[in-house]
Amino acid sequence: MKLHIFPARQGALWVKQGIKTFFRQPLALSGLFFIFMALMSILSLVPVLGNALALALLPAATLGLMAATQVVTQGEFPKPLVLLSGFRAGRKELRSMVVLGGLYAVAILLVLASSALVDGGKFAKLYLLGGSMDADMFQDDSFKSAAMLAMALYLPVSLLFWHAPALVHWHGVSPVKSLFFSAIACGRNMGAYLVYSLVWFALFLGVSTLAALIAMLIGGEESVASVLFPCGLVMAAMFFASIYFTFADSFDNGTDVLA
Repeated sequence: MKLHIFPARQGALWVKQGIKTFFRQPLALSGLFFIFMALMSILSLVPVLGNALALALLPAATLGLMAATQVVTQGEFPKPLVLLSGFRAGRKELRSMVVLGGLYAVAILLVLASSALVDGGKFAKLYLLGGSMDADMFQDDSFKSAAMLAMALYLPVSLLFWHAPALVHWHGVSPVKSLFFSAIACGRNMGAYLVYSLVWFALFLGVSTLAALIAMLIGGEESVASVLFPCGLVMAAMFFASIYFTFADSFDNGTDVLA
């Protein structure tokens, strides 16, 4: 397994590859992402353990979307069972994926516990139990500080787990080593990942703003939400498609990658 080092502009290419691949099977990839979101939402409704279980399954679910993208690059149609790729590769891989999911859930819960030290658990409660943000929360300095702290702490967690599921699945790397290799890969290509993040941020902001303006002109304010939701779904599906290319380009893994 060899790590490739890229210039910063590679980040924009990853975005382009994800969008290009999405439009080869837009309905399939959108549908798979909707299934992914629906499963996570259903799990979060389970009392007490639901959110923790959803967190634990997130690495495997993300891998499923990456596997779906790989299927599309090979000219095939991604079926729903591809979402279970992380659990169907064999007993050893299944055990590794379960361990990785447990580590991710623990990491996120530690991030939320750290934020609770700042605001008494308001942000953590909103994240874990759901609900809506009211005016008091926006004006609460401790809540805003807790949210900022959680975002800052989540960044290194995301770097650790960015490539970890794919390394476990496609390279048979152990869960702990996969975290190390993921962090190294992201660190050595930090410029490319920064550009990747900035381009996606600009696209999400631009598309959502344009969609909201068009919705207001056509149907008024009440139609904005009904337009933003499908737009957000499609953009998120594109984003998850692009994650596959950040991995496939970074490591020798014997898979075909679009130019």
